[in-house]
Amino acid sequence: MSHSSSLEREGSSTELEIEKIITDIARSSRDSSRALAKASTSAKNGSLIAMADGLLKESDYILEENKKDLEGLDTTNLTGAYLDRLTLTPQRIDAMADGLREVAALGDPVGEVLRMWKRPNGLLVGKMRIPLGVVGIIYEARPNVTADAAGICVKAGNSVILRGGSDSIRSNRAIGEILRGALESFDIPADAVNIVPITDRVAVTYMLKLEDYIDLIIPRGGEGLIRFVSENSRIPVLKHYKGVCHVFVDESADLKTALEISVNAKVQRPGVCNAMETLLVHRNISRSFLPLVIAKLREEGVELRGCEHTTQIDPDVVPATEQDWYEEYLDLILSIKVVESIDDAVRHIEKYGTMHTESIVTSDYSNSQKFLNSVNSSTVMVNASTRFSDGFELGLGAEIGISTSKLHAFGPMGVEELTSTKFIIYGQGQVRN
Repeated sequence: MSHSSSLEREGSSTELEIEKIITDIARSSRDSSRALAKASTSAKNGSLIAMADGLLKESDYILEENKKDLEGLDTTNLTGAYLDRLTLTPQRIDAMADGLREVAALGDPVGEVLRMWKRPNGLLVGKMRIPLGVVGIIYEARPNVTADAAGICVKAGNSVILRGGSDSIRSNRAIGEILRGALESFDIPADAVNIVPITDRVAVTYMLKLEDYIDLIIPRGGEGLIRFVSENSRIPVLKHYKGVCHVFVDESADLKTALEISVNAKVQRPGVCNAMETLLVHRNISRSFLPLVIAKLREEGVELRGCEHTTQIDPDVVPATEQDWYEEYLDLILSIKVVESIDDAVRHIEKYGTMHTESIVTSDYSNSQKFLNSVNSSTVMVNASTRFSDGFELGLGAEIGISTSKLHAFGPMGVEELTSTKFIIYGQGQVRN
């Protein structure tokens, strides 16, 4: 493969030039979406497998470009979690390839007829899944999103415009180059996957105005980015602002299970949106459980902030402020609150949660069902780490994001969530009186 940066468009410094480049990209994506919507399942699957093979074959090139991104950073004000999201490793490239293969193995939703019903006049009415059209993804760091989002959009028959952050521009271009080549080898237009080559934020502003070409915008990144996109877009936006995820340890919980889940939910990868940010513990087991979990979390380097009852049990825990309960730390920091009951836990989640992911650890079936039915989040779990709130882990292949808005999807967005439906009607010459 030639690595000649075919995706770059140099010399685009003025706003008029940027506007033209973004409009041209959107127009080509719209044109390509029409061809992709008609592509066969075998062509789409073949291109996805070719994408996976290409990533592995060109992994050294991708890692070289990622290294250039990292070397060009001013790390003065960057957190370890942010740098972790930006960094690619051979294992993460393997995971990107695995995600593409898993998407290829999923059923093709396009053309699926969900149900049919017959009207009294003999009309046969049904609903069929169709692609959305063109999806714009605006994201920060996380160059793996480039492959994940492209793969899942292609499977759903959608063209995708990928606008990553400046900190990962070389990584994104390298991955995009490989993905586009795989599409062409199966007679799918390369512009079904477009990488925006401009890091100036004005490119995003122009992108958000192109409702004639783009059908859906999905922002992935910090709360500031997502609010900017939501406030400036003429295009429907599917989003979540942040992930303040909770684990509630019920009074009936097995303490060993609760310890393992709590530590995993916080420590396994703290810089992502499905990591636990607040641990809720029933008062009746607080004196037996909190010393165990606090000791283990400290071993893992977690800074702890707790309610008054927590600090009474362990005076070395920093007193939590009101703001801590709202905080998405994305780091090895955790808030702990002792609650009086399952109802108290649910009320806390309702007030401070972000409708992302919550989990209860319990041995009481009725409490597990009460928690599932009462908590209004996009993913609610029983006896499992919040870290499983992820498209790959839930069998969706990869995911394109997690929606905490209920229109038109709620929770991790897989292939089906990137489709819409249209009505199909079979008649026998009926006319309306």
